[in-house]
Amino acid sequence: MKFPKIHSLQEIANLLECEFIGDPNFPVSGMNEIHVVESGDIVFVDHPKYYDKALQSAATIVLINKKVDCPEGKALLISDDPFRDFNTLTKHFRPFQATTVNISLSATIGEGTVIQPNCFIGNNVTIGKNCLIHPNVTIYDNTVIGDNVMIHAGTILGADAFYYKKRESGFDQLISGGRVVIEDNVGIGALCTIDKGVTGDTTIGEGTKIDNQVHVGHDTVIGKKCLIASQTGIAGCVIIEDEVTIWGQVGTTSGITIGAKAVILGQTGVTKSVEGGKSYFGTPIEESREKLKQLANIKKIPEILNKLK
Repeated sequence: MKFPKIHSLQEIANLLECEFIGDPNFPVSGMNEIHVVESGDIVFVDHPKYYDKALQSAATIVLINKKVDCPEGKALLISDDPFRDFNTLTKHFRPFQATTVNISLSATIGEGTVIQPNCFIGNNVTIGKNCLIHPNVTIYDNTVIGDNVMIHAGTILGADAFYYKKRESGFDQLISGGRVVIEDNVGIGALCTIDKGVTGDTTIGEGTKIDNQVHVGHDTVIGKKCLIASQTGIAGCVIIEDEVTIWGQVGTTSGITIGAKAVILGQTGVTKSVEGGKSYFGTPIEESREKLKQLANIKKIPEILNKLK
């Protein structure tokens, strides 16, 4: 997430009421999670296990809960609770904006687009040309939708990421300030849910078609011309490359990559990254030919036991 303008390190430290290490005029242009940070971004880290990863990332400002040596060309914000302060920044730079109308006055809707009754279109939403939005679709703030997109009834774009920190008092939510981006010629079925990114974008690539009752987690990037069947659940921060086919009731773990033109057969649990151009099945996931051979051999076990007797 980029800020409307570049701020100084001193300004950000004043906002958070925290110490800093670095030039007070050090430029700060945005904030992001570790997997999408760029120069000028703030990244937060609150566990020693991940200090090195954050300090060596592309982020040039690290919000951290311990004074450490500052890498050359970077700056530090020292906080007793980086998780809390990251939320403070999100609430400051992308605050919740209530609306009292079904279609926000700040939404932009392209020529030829049809929006059926009982839809909600949030603040700063952009919808392209010749789209068809069926009844009872909810599109949260800042969502971007391209041209020739069809969204069926009851689908929700832009709900918060499922991202929590466990504390003694309960679970503390990491506030989502990202977006959902739907590219041209995408089709989304009924009752789907696509969560926005925490600070970046959850993206559905051009020409991809999604069946009914599919969930896509925060910051996931789905490539072009993919097919995703009903009751599939895709976790956060997943990369699905171009022309992947995913059949029904597939589930994935977070942070993995499914290679281009892979085929994931129904009821598979995608427990790790897999190469493109192959077919996969089962939990834990394996190439489908190997998995089906294993299942055939399992059926022979009673016969083998009888022979042993």
